[in-house]
Amino acid sequence: MKYQTKLILPAALAAIMFGACSVLAAANPSSTNAAPAVADTNATPAATMASLFGDPIIAKGQGVEVKQSALDEVVLGIKSAAAARNQTIPPQQLLGIESQMLNRLIQIQLLLQKSTPADKVVGQAKAEQQLTNLLARAGSPEALARQLKAVGISSDELRAKILQEATATATLTRELGVTVSPADATNFYTSHPTDFEQPETVHVRHILLLTIDPTTHAPLTADQIAAKRKQIDDILKRARAGEDFTVLATQYSEDPGSKDKGGELPPFGHGEMVPQFEAAAFSMKTNTLSDVVTTDYGFHIIKLLDITPAQKVPFAKVADKITDYLLQQKTEKLAPVYLAGLSKAAGVQILDPDLKAAAAAAAAAALTNAPALTP
Repeated sequence: MKYQTKLILPAALAAIMFGACSVLAAANPSSTNAAPAVADTNATPAATMASLFGDPIIAKGQGVEVKQSALDEVVLGIKSAAAARNQTIPPQQLLGIESQMLNRLIQIQLLLQKSTPADKVVGQAKAEQQLTNLLARAGSPEALARQLKAVGISSDELRAKILQEATATATLTRELGVTVSPADATNFYTSHPTDFEQPETVHVRHILLLTIDPTTHAPLTADQIAAKRKQIDDILKRARAGEDFTVLATQYSEDPGSKDKGGELPPFGHGEMVPQFEAAAFSMKTNTLSDVVTTDYGFHIIKLLDITPAQKVPFAKVADKITDYLLQQKTEKLAPVYLAGLSKAAGVQILDPDLKAAAAAAAAAALTNAPALTP
């Protein structure tokens, strides 16, 4: 599908989702960067900073109080997401991101004050779905726990943050009176046929032995590469002799995004993987093994699990996603004026001068592009 629903999620969740991607993705080859070792401590990075430098209140209002540690935690998650994709946030953009996240934290507190029991039920259902999707993407509870630890957040903290976000979003949708009928969703589906074309995809497991340093991406020495080649040839012989490929991948693969899942990768289409890997995968037959495939990352063995031909995604499969997308589009148009009113009524003040100026500029821009609310 070509359209996407933008989910407003806790930054730590974004970090996990991006950081767990395979090293093979053409646009995201950098997840071979292993996260630095984390000390076995209960203190999060934000809490550590607060203990060293204090934890001032940076925004307040009626029913609203945001401390520096709360903003630091969110920004850390965003930085972690960028680092997992081998990207850095330019300093000139950081203040804008901080002000946007501060506004989001304020808005959540304002909206939660107006939440009804029905909003909480909707939020709970949405949060559980997000958590289910996140666990499926991580591959196992253990893998998810490791990813959470890397960004300094516990499972309970993540669950609470997702629930707050989902409840706040449900409250905003109700307050704005935004609805999407089944006919709206059907009309969108029929009027955007190309958006629901599902290209041919393949589903594989693989074993990767890296020929680059996972941290610096510098090539290994010639002797090290030769040793890796001998090792991958030996593993291929064992796999072809009948040893369990899943077990071999778990034991030997050096792809952190798939190792814990027995080398399994999410289904992918053309243009989503590095060319050599993609060419081999799409030329195979189901339940067969490739020869050794060489890419810029190292040596691979691929096992093709199945192929899904190109098709149009059935409406029933995407109806809920279309509804969420249309709700979001309508909400985004009306939200700035409403949220600005909530903030004014609560007497919200941003106490940090730089963040105050950046937040005011962002709010003014949003209001300029937003339609007026009508009774």
